[in-house]
Amino acid sequence: MENDVTHSDVLIIGAGPTGLVLALWLTKLGVAVEQRTELIRFTDEGGGITASLHGPNAHGEDCEASFFAGCDDARSLVGETLGTGVEGGTYRQVFYVADVEAAGRSIDGELHADLDEADFLAVFPLAGDCRARLIGTVRDERADRADTLRFEDVSRRAIDHLKVEVNRVNWFSTYRVHHRVTRHFRKGRAFLLRDAAHIHSPAGGQGMNTGIGDAINLAWKLAAALSDRAPDSLLDTYETERIGFAGRLVATTDRVFSLATAEGRIADIVRTRIVPVIFPKIVAFEAVRNHIFLTISQITLNYRGSALSVGAAGHVRGGDRLPWLRKEDAHNFVSLSRMVWQIDVYGAAKPELARWCADHNVDLQVSSGRQSMRQRASRGTRFIS
Repeated sequence: MENDVTHSDVLIIGAGPTGLVLALWLTKLGVAVEQRTELIRFTDEGGGITASLHGPNAHGEDCEASFFAGCDDARSLVGETLGTGVEGGTYRQVFYVADVEAAGRSIDGELHADLDEADFLAVFPLAGDCRARLIGTVRDERADRADTLRFEDVSRRAIDHLKVEVNRVNWFSTYRVHHRVTRHFRKGRAFLLRDAAHIHSPAGGQGMNTGIGDAINLAWKLAAALSDRAPDSLLDTYETERIGFAGRLVATTDRVFSLATAEGRIADIVRTRIVPVIFPKIVAFEAVRNHIFLTISQITLNYRGSALSVGAAGHVRGGDRLPWLRKEDAHNFVSLSRMVWQIDVYGAAKPELARWCADHNVDLQVSSGRQSMRQRASRGTRFIS
């Protein structure tokens, strides 16, 4: 029985192309990305970090820094050195990823998933004609030999259900997935981000977005602390703002993935008979589709509970995201591209506010005549970054 769930309004950009774009931007900013460089050890002593690195030319090098950010994987050397500990576990199933050139009904530029009785399979469209990424699970005795598994060993059942005709396999890999969150995102002058801080199933495609969110949150705070525009205590808010979201994300993706891969007769009936009937009816409601979109896009994320977020103006509270940006309001947000402390006022700024900004060396941006911005903010409309 084929159980095919599709959604046509999903933009999928892989980690590889995204990494290249970010590396190019860093190059333009004068920052060199060192490839094939391994961290051997590091210490946090004497008011700074000392790290021993092993470069591509088989030579060692010691590097000193004020702060250290570990973005490595689930077996994080940084996390082990810090001793922050993790909570969670590892899924029994083995995942495989295959970038393929294929044909068939499911190679149509949309996302497809098969909730088969045997193996889970998702088909993600890639740029270019007839290209797709297959992400699936492997169970039974095959999972015990994941290191030697080939694409030919993958069950054809789910692939055939989705009418995927694989003509060429460009890349294939297997891996095990964890659902874990470290107990601390900061210890001394070292921080944990990305998979070193939290790792979860690929359900929802949240991994890269969450890691980038970590980096953005920490980067501006490090910049402020290093330029003496904020105290070191500002860096403590990185953990408090990100760890709660990471915990909720891991719990949510764990529930979704457990449903999609659960074994047993009852689980098969729920997944292959009940979900395909109920899910299309549920997502027919616009409110449900909006909720799914806002959740997956992480637009609902806010930092209302942070020590940095206080005060309220109508429905808008400290820690919320900015209102939706209309084309005619675009010039009002140009100032936000500068990562500095600033106050933006839509309307007229009170004299006492202007004096406070001048006394504290805080930029004041005033956009007059934008009543629509104030009205939309007071209604508590949706927020984006």
